[in-house]
Amino acid sequence: MTLTFNHEVYANLLTSALPQAIKTTSEYERALSIIEDLMYKKSLTPEEDQIYDLFIVLIEKFEAENYPLQNLSTPHSRLLHLMEANNLKQTDLLDVFGSSGIASEVINGKREISKTHAKKLGERFNIPASVFLA
Repeated sequence: MTLTFNHEVYANLLTSALPQAIKTTSEYERALSIIEDLMYKKSLTPEEDQIYDLFIVLIEKFEAENYPLQNLSTPHSRLLHLMEANNLKQTDLLDVFGSSGIASEVINGKREISKTHAKKLGERFNIPASVFLA
């Protein structure tokens, strides 16, 4: 069953929410509050879904301009994230690195991930090897 989009209902939501380009922290917090309210609803109407998408775009633009992730994501941090997300320990990756010494150095950031290791990590996590290369 497809719900139809009601332009009048959407216009009323727009009037109520007053979406605009986010320029200040208070406007950002207001937009987050609107998104949060919509997130906790059991199901969204097509009009609410459209408002949700609109505010996501506005929030993402503000965050990109004001909270850039400059160099926070590195091959090393991606590996650590994947290990945490998959509940893996250093010993779980010995087959990738070949020895506990190399595994320790890579995981502790003392050694770069080699192309060979990147390929094996890519296969292990079923993602492109390039994720692990700088």
